[in-house]
Amino acid sequence: MHNLGFALEGAWKVLAAGLVLGAGLPALFGLGIRALAYGAGGDAGKGSPAGIVLGWVLFAIVLLGVALGITFIVASGFGKALSFAHVFPTLVDK
Repeated sequence: MHNLGFALEGAWKVLAAGLVLGAGLPALFGLGIRALAYGAGGDAGKGSPAGIVLGWVLFAIVLLGVALGITFIVASGFGKALSFAHVFPTLVDK
């Protein structure tokens, strides 16, 4: 029964990472597109600066996620690890 707990814990982590990275980033990108369309006014003709700001904030979050993913992959190739022990992610030796 103890080994089943480890397997379920690992499966939960994989599921969470898949939801965040596999569906979360594209969903944020889609919301950013919708926010920009709302900010431009769309068919109604009335724009909102809040929509434009929200759209760009969502795009920045997506770009940050992509940059962290690329950093993780490249760092592991150089024998480093990406650490989130502090506020900002840092590269540390494995």
